Amino acid sequence: MSKLSLCLWFDEAAEEAARFYVETFQACGQPAGLGDTMRYTEGSPRPAGSVLSVGFTLAGQDFIALNGGPHFTFTPAISLFVTCADQPEIDRFWEALLVGGSPQRCGWLTDRFGVSWQVVPARLGEMLRDPDRERAGRAMQAMLGMVKLDIAALEAAYAGGRAG
Repeated sequence: MSKLSLCLWFDEAAEEAARFYVETFQACGQPAGLGDTMRYTEGSPRPAGSVLSVGFTLAGQDFIALNGGPHFTFTPAISLFVTCADQPEIDRFWEALLVGGSPQRCGWLTDRFGVSWQVVPARLGEMLRDPDRERAGRAMQAMLGMVKLDIAALEAAYAGGRAG
């Protein structure tokens, strides 16, 4: 485990969420695995033996899923950013993470646990950093009009509406 892990606070779905994320990343061809599970003990705020937390990794990043109760919920102010190499990878992540969730604008979605994700092609960052601000602006405007990001449409806008 690295020194830094992202802890995701769930009411009582930590184990289910960790398994879902690991299975999703594995199905999308990315390394992922479950780690240690800690359980509540006698005298804890939850029943003894119930899941307190589950460690897991997604594409080399360590996470902890915590069953902390209903006190806190997720907001889009924190999101998980998945950089994708191509459209098929975007499609795989998008479809898998969206099950039971809701699509948002600009490549964002909220999964069934309330966690916000950005599913983005690596190429978009290159377009937006282009010193030609007109080209970068066209890519930005195209992205702002999308829900799931479409690399071909982004490329067409970036090129000025011309194919390729």
